[in-house]
Amino acid sequence: MRKEPEFAISAGARQVLQRLTEAGYEAYLVGGCVRDLLRGAEPHDWDICTSALPEQTRACFVEERVIETGLRHGTVTVLTGDTPCEVTTYRREGPYSDNRRPDYVSFVSSLETDLARRDFTMNAIAMGLDGSLRDPFGGREDIQRELIRCVGEPAQRFQEDGLRVMRALRFASELGYQIEENTGRALREHRAVLRQVAAERIHVELCRLLAGQNVGEVLRQYPEVFCQFWPQLGPLIALEQNTPWHCWGGWEHTIHAVEAAPADAVLRLTMLLHDIGKPGCKSTDEGGTDHFFGHADAGARLADEMLRALKFDNRTRERVTVLVKRHDMQIPCQEKYVRRWLNRLGAEGFFQLLEVKRADSMGQAYEQVEGRLAELERLSAQAEEIIVQGQCFTLKDLAVNGRDAVAAGIAQGPEVGRVLNGLLRRVLDGEVCNERAVLLELLRAEGPEQTKAPHDKKGPPLITG
Repeated sequence: MRKEPEFAISAGARQVLQRLTEAGYEAYLVGGCVRDLLRGAEPHDWDICTSALPEQTRACFVEERVIETGLRHGTVTVLTGDTPCEVTTYRREGPYSDNRRPDYVSFVSSLETDLARRDFTMNAIAMGLDGSLRDPFGGREDIQRELIRCVGEPAQRFQEDGLRVMRALRFASELGYQIEENTGRALREHRAVLRQVAAERIHVELCRLLAGQNVGEVLRQYPEVFCQFWPQLGPLIALEQNTPWHCWGGWEHTIHAVEAAPADAVLRLTMLLHDIGKPGCKSTDEGGTDHFFGHADAGARLADEMLRALKFDNRTRERVTVLVKRHDMQIPCQEKYVRRWLNRLGAEGFFQLLEVKRADSMGQAYEQVEGRLAELERLSAQAEEIIVQGQCFTLKDLAVNGRDAVAAGIAQGPEVGRVLNGLLRRVLDGEVCNERAVLLELLRAEGPEQTKAPHDKKGPPLITG
């Protein structure tokens, strides 16, 4: 047993370890919290394994709140102050007939037996209260080498629990670690076990993966894994792009765009899916140049389908599909157009669209998009100024409201909304200023007819909220 320098173990976790050891049981920190401590990172969760049976653990903490979170599998959660600690009895797991959870567990007295059931060596290290390590599978060395390696036989680990395929990729992305050769080979060979994993579990791992520092390399090295749950990615991975704008094929362009986007779930998902409609829209002209007319609309439909398949919440799904649909839209660098787009997307959505367009450009031939990047900066500056100045770009900002319209003689009902939206469109276009006296005069002048004609133009509907 190797003695390590003292680590920043939380007071609550220390209390649980101390109480169990004083009662005559073995107790160790285990899993992600040990991995993070050895990496010099702050743990987010505190897991403890112990020789105590669940009822013995509960008896040690009669004065604390104990939640029976997984009693059948030997787990209880002890709440000490603000620190919840999951305490699990040493156990051996039975077969995984559903490739997700063991059919049964049996409690054991050996720490090494418990560690042997875990997924990766870096998660199979136990740390005592004094900082001593029990590391039978070389996890600490793998952390130092920044290596993700399965405990025991990789194929067996992935067949036991299909989610481990995504966890391996997520750890590689988040930590910037490499996946050990045999582990990577088994991961590819057994990727089909993901079909047994709940869509919600995959999408949680996917979002964390996409936000990671090493996301580009993971997408580049393991594209076939992502096709297991999103087969629509297959044609994009194979897509060639012979255009002046692109120096890479569809997948490599996508990877660069994902890397260029801020580490936000909506933005990274958008960049992963923004060109998903291209393969089905590809055409080649007589000169050999490829075109992808209509790919943004097609991509929005596919993105909606793919996000629904992974059970994403409606807000995320709707925002991503809007951004995919609009990612190729040109926005003239003039205040009236910026106000219009602020109206359609809201401030948050507008700035997200600019980030999407910037990331898309960063995945293209730089000499072709240098000017576009500079224009995006100007659009951002214009939008920030409009917001700071409190300019009007929604009905809520308009200096008159429905009561004013009715008082001016406009019939209650849909006509009020039509008239107010007409005024808003004129304000957005800079035809009239957003001053109450001016807008009241327009409302009063011959009722609705005066405000109808000047703004009865074609164009996307205004957001009325």
